[in-house]
Formats: sequence, C-alpha cells, structure tokens
Amino acid sequence: MSTDQRPPAALTTEYPEPLWRQARAALRERMATGEVKAGSRLPPERELCQLLGISRVTLRKALTSLVEEGVLRAAQGRGWYVAAAERKEWPNTLESFSETAHRMGLVPTSRVLRGEVGPATFDEAEAFQIAPGTPLYRLERVRMLDAVPIAVDQSLVPADIAVGFDEVDFTTCSLYDTIARLGHQLAQADTTIEARPADAALAGHLAIAAGTPVLDMRQIVRDRTQRPLLSSAIRYAGDRYRLRTSFMRSSGA
Repeated sequence: MSTDQRPPAALTTEYPEPLWRQARAALRERMATGEVKAGSRLPPERELCQLLGISRVTLRKALTSLVEEGVLRAAQGRGWYVAAAERKEWPNTLESFSETAHRMGLVPTSRVLRGEVGPATFDEAEAFQIAPGTPLYRLERVRMLDAVPIAVDQSLVPADIAVGFDEVDFTTCSLYDTIARLGHQLAQADTTIEARPADAALAGHLAIAAGTPVLDMRQIVRDRTQRPLLSSAIRYAGDRYRLRTSFMRSSGA
C-alpha cells in the first residue's frame, strides 16, 4: 500500500466499535484485496496515522493485534510486514526457480544486481575443474515470486557456455532455459543446504532483519557427462522456502 493507491477512509468515533478495531479491519481489508502483498512492508506509521486519522497509540494497538493474529510481523527498526503466505514446497527434482514458480501458479521475476565476466578464483576453478583465471560469467539476482523477494541467487557459468548472456534479460528469463537453448543439458546437481544469519546487504534485499536465519543452498549442476555447467549459491528467506525430499533405507540396513 502506498500513497498513490486508494487511501483508507478516515476512521470515525461515531461507530460504537473502538478506533483500533476499525483500523485493524481497514488494514486487513487492503491485505485481503491484494493492495498490500504478502512479504511487503506497510507504509511508515506516521503515514498510516495520517491516512486513517488516528493516533500512533491507536495504530500500534491495531498493528500489534494483527501480529498476534499472524497477519503481520514486526521487524525491529524496519517496520511492519505482511506475513508471507504459507510456504510452498520445492520439489526434490532438479527444477529451475522459474519452472517451480510456474508449476505453483506464481510469477517469477528477478532484479539483476550483477552480470559480468571475471576470472575464476582457485576455489571456483576447482569446482568447475578448470584452471584458475579461466573466465566465468557471474550473475547475481534477487529472485521474486509475485513481486515478493524470496532469495538472492549468485550463479557462475563458464564463459564458453555463457555465449550471448549479455544480451539476455535475466529479469524475466530463466538461467536454466538459457543454458538449455544453447544446447547444454542440465542433468544432475550436488546440493548442500545450511542455515546462516543474514548480513545487512542480504537482509536489505529480502526485507528481513539483519541476523535473521536464511537457508543457504549451494549447488553444482552437471550435464550427463558430469561436466559442471553451473554453480549457484542461493540464500532463501527462511519463512518463504521449504524443501521436500524423501529417503530410502538401504537393503543392508
């Protein structure tokens, strides 16, 4: 909700219902109609007070009530956020972010932070089984579903594979699809996932408080010949990601 959207009608003391309850209902209505989307931040308290015609004490009571209901969450020093919708499950098959989004009926977009070629470090060269200094295409994006930030994705692709990447609009294009269109088949991924605290930069991109746990997923994606085609480090907001998998017990157990 912003100042250029339909403003809430000023509340009135003529109704028997307390002002804070009227404010709670007005805010809940705008969240229900999609004017304020899940994961987004509400306007500053001063602006809300002016729009609703109430005091900050009254507004705080309404906001706190919505937090107790699970509709809002408070981020200290950052404001009030609409609680994310129930977490969707990511599959235990190798799907791109875009493929998973479309399967869930969501719209994937990205905000590109960096897209450039640079030399591989020793660790990166080891992961790709190439010589240090070999050119790699570095792509960093904030990944979003229905305009809500879900993750920050840092991907590396060997420059000899990333032909024409500078001309690709990665705000909407899938990296997996782009690689596949160039004739490469992404077949298998080695993956590790662990919890880490968000630093200030990551927290800003995901609209969470610094120090909030995020899920750090690192992958090496290979083709059928086991050549590494893609390396990625994707850090997901912990309340917006759930991985579904299954385990089988070996016959010798």
